[in-house]
Amino acid sequence: MLSQKTIDIVKSTAPILETHGVDITTYFYKTMFEAHPELLNIFNHANQSQGRQQTALANTVYAAAQYIDQLEVLLPTVKQIAQKHRSLTVKPEHYPIVGEYLLKAIKGVLGDAATDEIIGAWGEAYGVIAQVFIDIEKEMYVEAAEKSGGWEDFKEFIVEKKVTESSLITSFYLKAKDGVSVPWYLPGQYITVRLSIPGQKHLLNRQYSLSQAPGSDSFRISVKREADHNPQGKVSNYLHDRLNVGDTIEASAPAGDFYLEKGEQPVALISGGVGITPMMAMLGSIAENEPNRKTVFVHAARNKDAHAFGEEAAALVEKLNDGKIYIAYEAKKDESEVCDITGYVSRDFLQQVIESNSVCYICGPISFMRAVVSHLTVLGFSKNNIKYEFFGPALALEA
Repeated sequence: MLSQKTIDIVKSTAPILETHGVDITTYFYKTMFEAHPELLNIFNHANQSQGRQQTALANTVYAAAQYIDQLEVLLPTVKQIAQKHRSLTVKPEHYPIVGEYLLKAIKGVLGDAATDEIIGAWGEAYGVIAQVFIDIEKEMYVEAAEKSGGWEDFKEFIVEKKVTESSLITSFYLKAKDGVSVPWYLPGQYITVRLSIPGQKHLLNRQYSLSQAPGSDSFRISVKREADHNPQGKVSNYLHDRLNVGDTIEASAPAGDFYLEKGEQPVALISGGVGITPMMAMLGSIAENEPNRKTVFVHAARNKDAHAFGEEAAALVEKLNDGKIYIAYEAKKDESEVCDITGYVSRDFLQQVIESNSVCYICGPISFMRAVVSHLTVLGFSKNNIKYEFFGPALALEA
């Protein structure tokens, strides 16, 4: 428990952290990686280069300052971050390193304004917050390892099959090298793949949704080829161009708190681009386990060439007793391309096709999700019925 004095000091720093948070976290990552380059084997370099990780940590530190006396308010965010930490094999021994360099960064950026009293209070607060993460992640490691077919850290997989799904997306079917069937997972969860790419000094980690319903003896991930100039393209282009059937790849056990929940409520699966991947797992699960559940599947793609899983999704919807599928193309290349919407998914369209009591799952580019979440909110959908996922640090979608 923190003393009231420590709580008051930490809360008093919130306005400063709101203003200087990104400066502090940028300083933090720079100095920590200089002293501990081995941690670059864990962190996503692309998120670092784009500034997303720095912003996400700044938001988290600011929130911690605001709610240091009500940490239960932060618990949903803590659990989301802990899922990512477990999938990347962040361990208890990493937390003291982070704490040391975070305090140094606060002092380095704020200078004399960061008094010994402030640094001491933040040191105490960090210790409490770190222990919350350590305890939650310990449970997650145990749960992942104790599942049938489960394991704790990373495990080797063989590429069993490689399938082109669209002009941009390729699927990889991964079978455990030891022959053990993969564990059951929740439809919508992801795995982290870890790669050693020739010419790269450190290991590279990326998280990909599992794009088929649980129950197979292998995983399927479906990867969008990113542009070469996009930092994310380093891994996606390697997977597309260099990873072949028979090759070995490392993966962590399934993780994530974005997943289909069973129930009697109607469900809407709304995706844009490669955001279709967790929706395919959800749709497959509904077709297999809840065929009577009213389901609307909405997918937006650039055009027909970029539209992945068209036939597979249509076949799954056909298995439902009350299922509808709607496709939006940003722009049709010619009149032979058939879709339900040309242009963007509008508020009016969503109002027409989705019942107001539906549970809505959304995944896609950030701009797409912001628009859809905004539309649904304006239409009066309950916040509890709007669920979304995107990959990267835990940024606030509404920001």
